[in-house]
Amino acid sequence: MSKESKTKFITQDILKSSIKGAFTKLNPRYMMKNPVMFVVEIGFAITLLLCFFPNIFGDEGNNLRLYNGIVSVILFITVLFANFAEAVAEGRGKAQAQSLKKTQKDMQARILSDDGKETVMSASVLKKGNVVLVKAGEVIPNDGEVIEGIASVDESAITGESAPVLKESGGDFASVTGGTTVVSDWLKIRITSNPGESFLDKMISLVEGASRKKTPNEIALNTLLVSLTIIFLIVIVTLYPIAVYSGVRLQISTLIALTVCLIPTTIGGLLSAIGIAGIDRVTRFNVIAMSGKAVEACGDVDTMILDKTGTITYGNRMASQFIPVGNASEQDLIRYAVISSLKDDTPEGKSVVELGERLSGKHQEAIPDAEFIEFTAQTRMSGVNLLDGTRIRKGAYDAIQKYIQELGGPIPKDLETRVNEVSKLGGTPLVVCAGSRIFGVIYLKDTIKSGLVERFARLRAIGIKTVMCTGDNPLTAATIAQEAGVDSFIAECKPEDKIKAIKAEQSEGKVVAMTGDGTNDAPALAQADVGIAMNSGTSAAKEAANMVDLDSDPTKILDVVEIGKQLLITRGSLTTFSIANDVAKYFAIIPAMFMAVIPQMKVLNIMGLSTPYSAILSALIFNAIIIPCLIPLAMRGVKYKPQRSEKMLSHNMLIYGLGGIVAPFIGIKIIDLIITPLLSVLGL
Repeated sequence: MSKESKTKFITQDILKSSIKGAFTKLNPRYMMKNPVMFVVEIGFAITLLLCFFPNIFGDEGNNLRLYNGIVSVILFITVLFANFAEAVAEGRGKAQAQSLKKTQKDMQARILSDDGKETVMSASVLKKGNVVLVKAGEVIPNDGEVIEGIASVDESAITGESAPVLKESGGDFASVTGGTTVVSDWLKIRITSNPGESFLDKMISLVEGASRKKTPNEIALNTLLVSLTIIFLIVIVTLYPIAVYSGVRLQISTLIALTVCLIPTTIGGLLSAIGIAGIDRVTRFNVIAMSGKAVEACGDVDTMILDKTGTITYGNRMASQFIPVGNASEQDLIRYAVISSLKDDTPEGKSVVELGERLSGKHQEAIPDAEFIEFTAQTRMSGVNLLDGTRIRKGAYDAIQKYIQELGGPIPKDLETRVNEVSKLGGTPLVVCAGSRIFGVIYLKDTIKSGLVERFARLRAIGIKTVMCTGDNPLTAATIAQEAGVDSFIAECKPEDKIKAIKAEQSEGKVVAMTGDGTNDAPALAQADVGIAMNSGTSAAKEAANMVDLDSDPTKILDVVEIGKQLLITRGSLTTFSIANDVAKYFAIIPAMFMAVIPQMKVLNIMGLSTPYSAILSALIFNAIIIPCLIPLAMRGVKYKPQRSEKMLSHNMLIYGLGGIVAPFIGIKIIDLIITPLLSVLGL
């Protein structure tokens, strides 16, 4: 999670906005959305009233006004800390939205007309289908597709990644995003979205959206917290007559303080922050989640269905091997293949040049005055005519065979065998000839994206099954599936087959994730519980998915799954810690309150707290300060390692369950030692 570590936890601007947000969120209409903290706010209001009218409920005692005031201040701070935690999480998203908005300001576009004339206009007038020219140092005005040129593009404004990305026509990285900057050369771009509908616009509305919908898990946990709050309110109400019967006079402020200490205020104060931070962490990995529900669903994924082309493979067949035929040498084959591809701008042609230069160790210079022959559907071959009369061609087996026969040249006996071998491996054979002689075959294969094998192995360790969907024949599909390291595959797969596969897994109660980049993937992306579209893919795919990977890197799936699991684990761990806290505070406070009239309860006063007042206030102070102490953990999440769920549960129960019980005993005792002298001075 390197990208996350690069991000500063809290900046000065976020701190200022969070402090302001902590006070603005005190509005009761807003606080009602969080029932646990709303109870604390009501308690603050009552104790504040008791500061001015200490005997309004018939309370008796020394320095009641001062005691009520101290309780009131602590409760107020508790609510502020809870609001601050949520405001910090929101502030990180809003800071990102502000930086994105700056990117949008005063963008200009160099629009090209059909006759090539340039017109500089505001980017706001751009429409889908317009062609624009963007030069070095200029901002790309809107989402589009590169149709000409090659350039480095700085996408840091969108992705946060400082390293420029190479963009060119064709291939996997032809898609560009509005708001990014061209740092070298130039690009001619065809605009693919109307104003206000760009990816940048959608991203801004997402990260600054104040109306975040609660996820089903959050709603369920919130229901549990409300139930626990009601139970403890009943306990406190029941405790009052018991105390009166025992001869203990409990002030209303004490009962309120006791209530606040016992209800799950820790998780209540951090619940929203955890959810917001989960989406924020996904965003920092250059993945845009359309909802918190999608992030949570990632944590429960059992099966992952991946489209092959553009997801597992680069989407373009790349030169993998040069296979000489007859008595031709490999070096001659490489030389002629490279020369014939020097002006071939297709990804396949570029890969031939790159592989040839890598294997031969030589860089082939451009040949002056050579006539380059482009590929056509009629000839099914391309090549070059040299000045010395040599004609070099590369193309389909049958096309080259016919071409050589017309020239009266021989057909090597092993040519057909080599061509069939490449075809059986699922590759595309390109035959190379010079003059009337055939030199060999170029093996074009679907290249697996780097890092996928290791990532799929890690997914397997987590317990997630991977399934590859492809339109290839079973032989080709099996070869690629084995290379990539997926668990299973579906060959000759049509769009409806992907949906069937997803529904079959879902019918078994499994949560399914689907990745894809094409229009044909859109129905499956919509059907899946988690749909992750590649940013380099089509608009239909991105609209159907509930997540978009800005880097178009399928290995990012693992990061997203781990973040989803981390979110669920963080929420569970902090809930465990909060409830364990409440149990500890219960046994810390009650004995101190009753041991004066029930001496036998001294046995339970493990911490040896000085007085009932110090016990209450120490517990209340600990309850307040533990919330800001846990904010970094809520923001960054509990550390996640791929392991069995039973082991993870026992590990977290030990740390956050047992730790949640032990921490209050230590913390309350330390606070008690500090405040006892102060309370004696104040007469409490």
